[in-house]
Amino acid sequence: MKIKDYAVLVSVIMIVIMMVIPFPPLLLDFLIMMNISLALTIILVAMNTKEALQFSIFPSLLLLTTLFRLGLNVSTTRSILTNKTGGQVIETFGSFVVGGSVVIGLLVFLILVIIQFIVITKGSERVAEVAARFTLDAMPGKQMSIDADLNAGMISDREAKVSREKIAREADFYGAMDGASKFVKGDAIAGIVITLINIIGGLIIGMVVHGMPVGDAATTFTLLSIGDGLVSQIPALLISTATGIVVTRAASDGNLGSDITAQIFAYPKLLYVVGAVVTLLGLATPINPLLTFPIAGLLVYGGWMMQKNLDQTKEVELAAGDEEVEEMKKPESVTSLLQVDPIEFEFGYGLIPLADQKQGGDLLDRVIMIRRQIALEFGIVVPVIRIRDNIQLEPNEYVVKIKGNRVAGGEVRLDQYLAMSCGLEDDSITGIETVEPAFGLPALWVTEEMKDRAELSGYTIVDPPSVVSTHLTEVIKRHAHELLSRQEVKHLLDNVRESSPAVLEELIPNILTIGDVQKVLIRLLKEKVSIRSLDMILESLADNGVRTKDTDVLAEYVRQSLSRQITSQVAVPGEPVKVLTAGARLEKRFAESVQQSDQGSYLALDPETSQTIYQEVLQQVNRLQQSGIQPILLTSPAIRMYLRQFLERYMPELTILSYSELEPDVEVQSVGVINLP
Repeated sequence: MKIKDYAVLVSVIMIVIMMVIPFPPLLLDFLIMMNISLALTIILVAMNTKEALQFSIFPSLLLLTTLFRLGLNVSTTRSILTNKTGGQVIETFGSFVVGGSVVIGLLVFLILVIIQFIVITKGSERVAEVAARFTLDAMPGKQMSIDADLNAGMISDREAKVSREKIAREADFYGAMDGASKFVKGDAIAGIVITLINIIGGLIIGMVVHGMPVGDAATTFTLLSIGDGLVSQIPALLISTATGIVVTRAASDGNLGSDITAQIFAYPKLLYVVGAVVTLLGLATPINPLLTFPIAGLLVYGGWMMQKNLDQTKEVELAAGDEEVEEMKKPESVTSLLQVDPIEFEFGYGLIPLADQKQGGDLLDRVIMIRRQIALEFGIVVPVIRIRDNIQLEPNEYVVKIKGNRVAGGEVRLDQYLAMSCGLEDDSITGIETVEPAFGLPALWVTEEMKDRAELSGYTIVDPPSVVSTHLTEVIKRHAHELLSRQEVKHLLDNVRESSPAVLEELIPNILTIGDVQKVLIRLLKEKVSIRSLDMILESLADNGVRTKDTDVLAEYVRQSLSRQITSQVAVPGEPVKVLTAGARLEKRFAESVQQSDQGSYLALDPETSQTIYQEVLQQVNRLQQSGIQPILLTSPAIRMYLRQFLERYMPELTILSYSELEPDVEVQSVGVINLP
């Protein structure tokens, strides 16, 4: 531990020691002055904090200072009753501060206790209790507000994390302050009890032990007890005030002093009115004008100076506003408009309740879950989705844009449900015919009354928010490769660097560049292959990147290294994988049509052969889909890449695998052969 850690531990131990071991008066004087200094420091720190969390240690510090003060009370009481002295500081407060009068001393002490106990302590306790309750009640709303700002792109993930941590700390702080304020209340009660014990006990000990007359014993021990009470209650009053300042402090850009001067003197002309009232008091009452006129003159002069400064500030603000307008007129100011959001979700005014939390909309929460789902399923971090309404759209219409271009859209009816049949149509189920936007299935928009009948008839019922979120999820999956920029790849690589730095140091930039890695990852995402096992992908690139720089070929090597993952995506445990296989003539034609160039290899098929192959593949795929089988095309590793390039323009959703991408223990069943005549 550091020296300051030992200092805190030693201080706590000393508090315990002073309750047990008698201290000499000189040491008590030192500790009493330290107590006063510590209390003064705490109240000054409380006044200069901008928000309560800047003094988050205050609840614990309040307990320690209370314990310190009670330990001092025990030591000073022991010294007073044993030696008829509590040190020079206590004697000074008992004689000089209250003029040596027992009555005055008692009255001053009672006033301090009443102020602390009834006014400050009780108020601080109530404010702390209410603040704790309101802070806990406001936590869900604040959390949703942060999530909304995050989804709208107003803040980053790091800023959102910091804001959430701050909200949690605020709840903990005000909860702790609610309990700590009870210490202050108990301390005030203990101060009264200890003083009464000192007075009564001193009177008895003075007469019985020290053989003093009743009057001398009463005067001596009462003054010492009052002095002890004052040196204890003054720091207690300061810390109680600090407690009130902390719990009533609202977050601002300045400390308490700057806020007071800025807000109380925000209306300089009101000082003229106050000055006039003070002048009138000097003229119309027996109050000496020599007292009121200088004060009135000072108020009027202060109001004039502040009004002058306020006018100058307004001139500066107007000038700054004019400069901002001129800046907006410059050609360079349009640069900020060139920024294009990676993903945008726009909707008509009729769908505003989807995103409005006050109307029960949970679209923002669903977007958060979508981003988490994509991260787990594909291993990429989806950029912030910009959600906004667009009056140019139809009321119930929505569109999804990728990098400023519309890629999908649909229409939902918030007062109805989407009903999709399982293959058996029921003529009694009526509604508005439509198409399910995510998968293109025929469906009906049905009313609340028709919903129950449709469920009994075997229809799948989906509420409008689920329709939108499902469509948005599928769009992001389909275009995930377009969202993977070089900057995003760098972030992913930086994450790998923390856990597996060796493979990254070997691969980049000695073998491949970040751009090469990006191209390989894009090829994988295009075919719905997750890149979550990024360290395994990088190891495969490091092994094969020394032989070739062709990113398409490297992607094939990576796919083979991810064979277990790819197999798990297409295989159902306990069932064979049903596939279409590429015939020998088809593979031979593809192998003969591969041409080499300086830019790499490419496929060169004549139009007639291309059309024949496409028609054959389409016929077989349609046959399997009508049978309820998900089509998978299986071919040799040598032509898989070229067959994929050939078919991806027309059948981007078709899964094409090579024999080396399936695990040996998986049973494969051929349900068709694609070949050339």
